[in-house]
Amino acid sequence: MIALSSLLQWPVWGHFDTIGLEEMSAVKLMNRVDTKFLVPESLLPELLERASAAYRVQVIAGSPIASYDSLYFDTASLDMYTKHHAKKLQRNKVRTRLYVDSDLTFLEVKHKNNKGRTKKKRIKIPVSEFEDFYSDGEALDFLKTQVSYMPDELLPQLHTIFNRITLVDKEKTERLTIDMNLRFVNVQNGNKAELGPVLIIELKQNGLLSSKMRNILLDMSVHPFSMSKYCIGTAMTNPQVKHNRFKPKIQRINKLSQ
Repeated sequence: MIALSSLLQWPVWGHFDTIGLEEMSAVKLMNRVDTKFLVPESLLPELLERASAAYRVQVIAGSPIASYDSLYFDTASLDMYTKHHAKKLQRNKVRTRLYVDSDLTFLEVKHKNNKGRTKKKRIKIPVSEFEDFYSDGEALDFLKTQVSYMPDELLPQLHTIFNRITLVDKEKTERLTIDMNLRFVNVQNGNKAELGPVLIIELKQNGLLSSKMRNILLDMSVHPFSMSKYCIGTAMTNPQVKHNRFKPKIQRINKLSQ
């Protein structure tokens, strides 16, 4: 797995124009098409070098690498996980997300519709409510408008902890996130797992538009790879859950890790 201390010393950062958090907030893309790619860590230097001319890198507190902790909520029977496993086209994910470096926390709901578009809605909550927002009336009211589940049906299920590099094209029409050092902690049983030396790259666009990054990745023989961090993390940390559909994806991840 990548050591952040050495990554921060890479000379490639000097080739990027930067963008701050306030300006980046205007590139929300809350109703978007997401395309994921699975990439071995060894390709990161080349990928960043190729991207530096066309993309800006987000910098927070002087660093191009941010730390995230997302906590996914689901029913006791893992209904949202099960719907994804059953290939239901319309599905939801509920999570809280802690932006560690900026000390911000949000309650977020992601809706995936049958046309492949992802809509994300969120509200800011206090950092102290990252793991328990059940006494926050505003958060509960928000949740009731977004999903059919009652708030007291939802339990904390899975932490996904990772580091992220965020790029935005200079026209501000797409964002690219590069997630590394991904770790999972199952809240219900205490099991842990790691993704290993593998990157999850996610291209977020308003539509399937022309993309320099997509062309860069294809030129590097990297092709789209559909996956859910929540579902893969749950399958890797909960031996009791049904995961036949995700076995080929986990095998692919393990192969790249080796």
